[in-house]
Amino acid sequence: MNNRRKTPTNPSHELRQRVLEYLQTLRIPLSADDLDATLARTEKERWTALETIAQLLGPQADLRRQRAVERRIREARFREPVSLEGFNWEFNAQSIDRTQIEALATGEFIRRGNNLVIAGQSGVGKSRIVQSIGRAACVVGYRVRYTTSADLLVDLTASLADHSLPERLRYYSNFDLLAIDEFGFEKIERAESGQAANLLYKVVDSRSPKRSTALVTNISFELWADYLGDAPLAMAILDRLVDGIRLKIEGRSYRAHRAQQPATPAAAEKSKSKQSRKTTG
Repeated sequence: MNNRRKTPTNPSHELRQRVLEYLQTLRIPLSADDLDATLARTEKERWTALETIAQLLGPQADLRRQRAVERRIREARFREPVSLEGFNWEFNAQSIDRTQIEALATGEFIRRGNNLVIAGQSGVGKSRIVQSIGRAACVVGYRVRYTTSADLLVDLTASLADHSLPERLRYYSNFDLLAIDEFGFEKIERAESGQAANLLYKVVDSRSPKRSTALVTNISFELWADYLGDAPLAMAILDRLVDGIRLKIEGRSYRAHRAQQPATPAAAEKSKSKQSRKTTG
């Protein structure tokens, strides 16, 4: 008969191991040391069960949320890392409604499925505004895709050649917000594709009315038919876009204003150094 006494197990240790296994199963990257540190603080601070859970999961949730935002921003392919923070609202204050732009940045118009058209001459900040709105939409959880009209048409025209147009249209239709910048920029659409009007219509039609489309242009609505060379399709595109939010920005050019500003000492020295290298090179 075996009279050897069994070593009693430690219930707390077994529970700790199960919790670590749960974390691993749920793919929550919390180490054993982090768990022990939190449990120690629980005893010291006399946290409630909910407070302990919040301390364990809160930082991991915040990290996962931030990574998701960064992933959506990468997916959007913005040309510039811009936001509304630091935007010069005073420069064209009579033309740009700050309250309206900041309301658009909440993403509420995307939730409603509204379209957005921003029209105005070059240099007044249209591209920065639409990219800032798109970036803010990424932060609150929307999938966004930014592209220029020319790049979009290059992609779609290439898809005609390899018969993948339906696939590309599905790709662009899946985003909560598709922002098409530079429509009408130096007549690039007609230069890139003889089917520009037809392809643009297909993209817009594939999204409406389920998804929001933002179009940035320097062409007045009444000139679209002449610009695209196809009046019926131009009107069809307009019908699907203008039944939403329209912003018309008029005013001075930010770019022209910045170009007229005297260079800072650092910028002047950099320019001087660059010119010197050209001379001696």
